[in-house]
Amino acid sequence: MIAALLHLRRPQEPKPDESAALFPFFHASNLTMSRKPQRGYYVRGHFVAEGSELDLALKREGKWDAEFSKTDRKRQSEELQELGEELLTLRASLLDGLQLPQTLLDALAEAGRIRDFEGRRRQMQYVGKLMRRLDEEEVEAIRAALQLQKSGHAANVMQLHQTEQWRERLVDETTHEQALTEWMQHHPHTDAQQLRALIRQARKERQALPPAEPGQGQRQGKAFRSLFQLLQQALQESGQSSQEPAA
Repeated sequence: MIAALLHLRRPQEPKPDESAALFPFFHASNLTMSRKPQRGYYVRGHFVAEGSELDLALKREGKWDAEFSKTDRKRQSEELQELGEELLTLRASLLDGLQLPQTLLDALAEAGRIRDFEGRRRQMQYVGKLMRRLDEEEVEAIRAALQLQKSGHAANVMQLHQTEQWRERLVDETTHEQALTEWMQHHPHTDAQQLRALIRQARKERQALPPAEPGQGQRQGKAFRSLFQLLQQALQESGQSSQEPAA
């Protein structure tokens, strides 16, 4: 369509203007008054006037429009910052399973501690900046976790609760061996070597981290979150999320 619009017919020879002979002084070619230039641009050597049929066709076919792209980026940035606000309300069990970058987790924790309005606003802008660095899969995982929390289904809540119980028993030195034996009996397809390695690393991370401040949850390392994700996936695949771990 655009190619057809760009194809210009060969201009015909202008007919002699009889008025030029009768009134040479008033002929258009002799007037010095300048006409207001028409706004537009050139495509393949042809002038395209803004608002013309060809201009509209080119914009429809184009992959992007500069003004729309700017507006779209602004809207996306605002949506990600709002998503960061919602992350502040996400339960620790769900947040652990997301395996978000530590810089983002630290920024969220700092935002939760700030009470000053202006300080918190600036901190959330920083959170929004970090959110824009996430890939699409990570953003979708955050949305899914928030939706899971909002849904409030008893089965999902129970599964998360049981996953937390299993993780605590596996990491705790006093219950570790018994919990590991029971887990492998219920989930024999679990990679025992990977599970043991995550348990050891999670235990080391917990010992290395400073005690939690009053009113704040205990920070956890990457292995602790990875262990939660492994246990949760195994429970979902086996369909045994309703099975309570032994006390």
